Amino acid sequence: MTKVEAWIDAMRLRTLPLSVSGIIAGSGMAAVLEKWNASIFGLAMLTTIGFQVLSNLANDLGDGQKGTDNKNRVGPKRAIQSGTISIQEMKIGIVISTLISLSSAGLLIYVSASNLTKELLLFYTVLALLCVLAAITYTVGKNAYGYRGLGDLMVFIFFGLVSVLGVFSLYGLTFEWLVLFPALSIGFWSVAVLNLNNLRDHENDALSGKTTIVVKMGFQNGKNYHVFLILCGVASWFFTILMFSYLTYNVFLTIALLPAISLLFHLQKVYHTRIPKQLDPELKKVALLTFFAALLFAVILNLPLPTVDF
Repeated sequence: MTKVEAWIDAMRLRTLPLSVSGIIAGSGMAAVLEKWNASIFGLAMLTTIGFQVLSNLANDLGDGQKGTDNKNRVGPKRAIQSGTISIQEMKIGIVISTLISLSSAGLLIYVSASNLTKELLLFYTVLALLCVLAAITYTVGKNAYGYRGLGDLMVFIFFGLVSVLGVFSLYGLTFEWLVLFPALSIGFWSVAVLNLNNLRDHENDALSGKTTIVVKMGFQNGKNYHVFLILCGVASWFFTILMFSYLTYNVFLTIALLPAISLLFHLQKVYHTRIPKQLDPELKKVALLTFFAALLFAVILNLPLPTVDF
């Protein structure tokens, strides 16, 4: 593997569709309220991708330094683990990624400034710094929260609530209760992706001192927890689609239920899996189904409806 290939692999591009799902859903709801702004959307996508790449690089560093990425790890071999990228090189990469992410976030706040109060401008500035902090301290440092079972909560907050509700407000819109429900779905499904990762790696995590929720509750209860996450997301998504279909008179929105229905079949696979390694393909499946649910929802919500003349 060349250096360039190693860096691309360390960025974990397969995680990016999931990371932008909330941005797509929140922007779709803003667009149907005639608040679309291409610059805000583009910069929000770029900023979110930047934070996700930063998180992936930091995760490689943290798990590499702590020895969690070792020969017993079930998932793909990481950059530091393989020796292709040194710890010092990864630290430099994290600094560069942080600067790029914060620059993009600053530009996003600047472009959205006319839609925000002074209080919200300060809020989003602090939020950008918190996103960087959360991305890095997931596995880096002595008090890394990913090693204390707090990763699920942080993913739910940042991938679900912050992503959907945050971008919705950037378009100049105030909080609406209905916007909370797609945020909940994307949050639950994002945690489900992390939970699959933790189910796959739970044995090695326990030996390495990484106390995830799955390590705490055990493999079987971790699968029960996964069912809970998926079903909560599906229930919230059904409510979202039905409410928006009713409010917009757009029955075509029910097409966006298909990814959620597919997740129910995914549950059968997970529940009957006994070998953790066999769960690896399911990570990609849940991530892509979440992405396509958000994309279908946003696109169909904004399609011009046909009219019938009598």
